[in-house]
Amino acid sequence: MKHLAILSILLLYFSCANEKENASILSVDVSKDIVIPEHYIVTKTKTPLTIDGDDMDPSWDLATYTDDFIDIEGEKTPKFDTKVKMLWDDDYLYVYSELKEPHIWGNLKQRDTIIYYNNDFEVFIDPSGTGTGYGEIEINALNTVWDLFLDKPYRIGGKANFEWNLDQLKTAVKIHGTLNNPKDIDSLWTVEMAIPLKPLTSLKNGSKNIPKEGEQWRINFSRVHWDHDISNGKYDRKKENGKYLREYNWVWSSQNVINMHEPEKWGFLQFTKASSSKAIAFIEDDNLYDKQILYALFRKTRYGDLKHLLEHEFGHTQIIDVTFSEGKKTQATFHKTNLGFEFSIKDENTNRIHFINNEGTLKTL
Repeated sequence: MKHLAILSILLLYFSCANEKENASILSVDVSKDIVIPEHYIVTKTKTPLTIDGDDMDPSWDLATYTDDFIDIEGEKTPKFDTKVKMLWDDDYLYVYSELKEPHIWGNLKQRDTIIYYNNDFEVFIDPSGTGTGYGEIEINALNTVWDLFLDKPYRIGGKANFEWNLDQLKTAVKIHGTLNNPKDIDSLWTVEMAIPLKPLTSLKNGSKNIPKEGEQWRINFSRVHWDHDISNGKYDRKKENGKYLREYNWVWSSQNVINMHEPEKWGFLQFTKASSSKAIAFIEDDNLYDKQILYALFRKTRYGDLKHLLEHEFGHTQIIDVTFSEGKKTQATFHKTNLGFEFSIKDENTNRIHFINNEGTLKTL
């Protein structure tokens, strides 16, 4: 069946190529839709960490911080700084975050409630890097956790599984100030996590072993922050005209939209067994722009201003001149399939053909 699928894709590509002379050319600019993700090289610690919400363990001295978080849309500077650093060993991925905050509060105490109704810190992890089958962890200043699994993003009908619990997860929060006390000004709160690797490696498409040298996963971090009111000495989310004001979303790797569930934009997490990342080079994906262009075309066609392409009949082919950066263009081919649609881009340097379908599934031949 696998060989038949590959053959059908190749036949589709060559049939599209033969129709190019008769197809009109559409010009599309995706330069504002392209996100080049951040990356982080996570080093290995020789000794397990004590999860106490602090980074006084000497191993943390060898880990580097990310840059401060940015607004999720990349347009505004966050009110308060947030940054993250990571380590790993054979059992855990360790995450430590520092969140500046003058008013530290929280009221959600039950696990697996919707934690982002409080100010929170969030981790999104996709070990396979496919954008399907990924985990999410949220935590508030009370150290209340919500961990869940998504089979695929919400945009294509993904379902959140609240029953997916990371049983060996260890978390701790340290308050630099006083929790739920509106009479003073706080400094910051810190989050430390030991995320068990075994349930994460089970999400990989290939080998379920612990990460190899140079292996890359996709990861992103989000901080949800609410303006607040104080009533009868207690904090709550701020309202205007009876409605809660919208939350702020601050992230490590830009999402470009207010939606964390576009996993193709998450950062790259590269594993090394070294104790320092100074001599470790990040492994670049030479086809990253082609892939990000295809994701942009997928989003525009399914949800944006290219929806009109779906009105064509099965078998229709459309050649598209794509501007993806200032002065930079490439060509993509749209094909209306019996199930939806497909885009392809051929890399002229490698002769590789990249495809994306109406489910956002990316393949390379």
